[in-house]
Amino acid sequence: MRRKNRNVNKFAQRKRDQKERAKNPQDKPAADTRRHYEDIVRENAAFEEYYKTQKVCPEEEWPEFMTSLKENLPTAFRITGSKAEADALLNIVKSEYFSQLLNVKIKNEEKGEEEEIKPVSLPWYPGGIAWQLRLSRTDIRRNEPLYKLHNFLVAETAAGGVSRQEAVSMIPPVVLKVESHHKVANERAATWPLEKDEKGKKTKLGLRDAHSSDETRNCFHMTRVFCVVVVLDMCAAPGSKTAQLIEFLHSDEDKVPSGFVMANDVDNSRCYMLVHQAKRLNSPCILITNHDSALMPTLVTTDDKDPTKTKPLKFDRILCDVPCSGDATLRKNPDIWLKWSTGNGNNLHGIQYRVLRRGCELLEVGGRLVYSTCSFNPIENEAVVHRLLQETGDSVKLVDVSDMLPGLKFHKGMTHWRPASKDMVFYDKYEDVPEKWQTVVRPQMFPPKTEDLSKYDLEKCIRILPHHQDTGGFFVAVFEKTGLLPWEKTVEVNTEKETEVKEDKKEPPRKIRRMGGYREDPFVFFSGDDEDVFPSIKEYYDLKEDFNSKCLLTRCHVGKKKNIYLVSNIVKDIVQKNEANLKIINTGVKTFVRCDNKNMTCPFRLSQEGLQSVLQYIGDVRKVNILKEDLILVLQNDNPSNPPDIKLFSDHTQSLVKHLATGSCVLEYQDTESNLKLTLVGWRGVHSLRAYTATPDTVHYLRLLGADYSKYDVNKFKKASDVPDDSTNTDDVTEVQAKEIEPNEDKNNGDIEAQSNMDT
Repeated sequence: MRRKNRNVNKFAQRKRDQKERAKNPQDKPAADTRRHYEDIVRENAAFEEYYKTQKVCPEEEWPEFMTSLKENLPTAFRITGSKAEADALLNIVKSEYFSQLLNVKIKNEEKGEEEEIKPVSLPWYPGGIAWQLRLSRTDIRRNEPLYKLHNFLVAETAAGGVSRQEAVSMIPPVVLKVESHHKVANERAATWPLEKDEKGKKTKLGLRDAHSSDETRNCFHMTRVFCVVVVLDMCAAPGSKTAQLIEFLHSDEDKVPSGFVMANDVDNSRCYMLVHQAKRLNSPCILITNHDSALMPTLVTTDDKDPTKTKPLKFDRILCDVPCSGDATLRKNPDIWLKWSTGNGNNLHGIQYRVLRRGCELLEVGGRLVYSTCSFNPIENEAVVHRLLQETGDSVKLVDVSDMLPGLKFHKGMTHWRPASKDMVFYDKYEDVPEKWQTVVRPQMFPPKTEDLSKYDLEKCIRILPHHQDTGGFFVAVFEKTGLLPWEKTVEVNTEKETEVKEDKKEPPRKIRRMGGYREDPFVFFSGDDEDVFPSIKEYYDLKEDFNSKCLLTRCHVGKKKNIYLVSNIVKDIVQKNEANLKIINTGVKTFVRCDNKNMTCPFRLSQEGLQSVLQYIGDVRKVNILKEDLILVLQNDNPSNPPDIKLFSDHTQSLVKHLATGSCVLEYQDTESNLKLTLVGWRGVHSLRAYTATPDTVHYLRLLGADYSKYDVNKFKKASDVPDDSTNTDDVTEVQAKEIEPNEDKNNGDIEAQSNMDT
């Protein structure tokens, strides 16, 4: 008898299937019924009947509500990075790209007329760095007059200068109010919601991640949660909200945050999307895990009062962006029109509640939790909120956060709704539900009695409709934990029975494919300054004595250390004390990379990703204060086989690098007219000096310096023959892969990569 989970060669199996189909032509698979978005009729009678009955929108606004739902979603983005860089980039956006847009008109295919494009600053987002354009992603990609804007968004997203995200999706992290001392974790539920057909047979219900990219939006949408002060962020893939939380966590740029962000996802493959998002922000304060958020284990951390003991880890902030039917994303995902059903929301109610309940259990007393969905359905929204408030009593309350969102148009939370079965029959009380529907329409889904409305304050919830400010739909509820939950008990951790970390390092087993993904490589922390490779690193970069080498880690016990990562103290503590019962996918920022170069006394070079985290500890011996014209020269001459000769630089720079030993160094530039400060990883060759940056970063820095980067700003609408000779060999910036290779005299260096993938 064959084993069910045996390894199968997919390509061989595909050939066997093809031969089988050739022998049995009558067993041909059904034709692909999927349609292009432009061919979808954006109508659904059941959708309109359901939400008209629920009164999610005032009757006088209904035509405008439906008209807005049938239009494409505008593009939104925010500027990221340090305050000085963000201010400089925002000025460039306003002066170059927005001024260009004001002179461009785009034809509206639905209305058959041309419309002006007016960039709109989102008034409720802190710092005025979030913007919305009345252009869909398709408009930007397909219109030649906007190719520069398209190139800008793609290049800056890759460099971490811009984050593209739906406007309403930015709201939960804003109202979560994350600060630098918070600990944040991001988590996703693992239970697959099941949908019952008319015969009672259970089938998987496909969920949608409403805020994911085009490549991932067909993946299952599972639960996410975020938190702060001791912050737990239970939000996960694709990671746009996680990126926001990291940005807020690093709001104080002068020091490494004492808190951290924990991002979790139940889908192993989607965890690596989180890794990709996180690496753009270069933070040592993020932990990515793969677990069921509804069953998230209680973590432990060192007790501040007695370092020899541990205590349960509670989070100050938690964000639950739970699984939802996604019908508020119809503008971005029009295929939902074809498969919308009342059963979607009913089937998700249970898992939404379980994730929210677990989030409250992990929340510290006095902490804040944000519950959000991209659904209009009150069964997924207010019904879940009401159910939690009913069961927690006075230990949890709703918070009014409207003052944190100035200028945002929204409706207050609903206080009355009517659950419905799949046959579109609405019920006012559970006793009216027929027996065959009582497993679908549950008593917890019904609204509170009129006399009990004041107990729950459901009007403090926020409902955003598409026609309010030309966005998608969204629901947000903010909770504050005022006391222990009725079922919570104080648990004392018996530290005497804790398993001590063994000093002997055993060779880990090879990666093998499992149902839950790959078994991850271990996280091996340095034992201290006496770690075999650290003395040479410390001496070469003149690291200060207060640099904690125990926060460095590798992903292997034996063999050469390829990449060295840096984490904060709190992340190190969490990893070491919880690695046994929590599947950790990734943590830390790449700081040092092996570089076995014959001209370099230290076998490790600096990595651009971790430079900001380690910069304050590097001595002046490896730093070069470079002039603007010299920095531009370094960036524009990015051909690794022909780096700029030292003689081409100013006398100032030549004098600084004259006695600088060959190898990795730091290039620093300070603008005398502003607070803009740029720091790059450089390489001092025998006769040359070059920047050690990936192509997107190179474009980013040249843009900030006001230098020429035209060779990267390619118009993909023009034929190659129309492009000037100096640009014919340059690929579109969207397709450029940054390959860092040492100059000819240093080409013996192994493993020089611009990308920051960990050994996972």
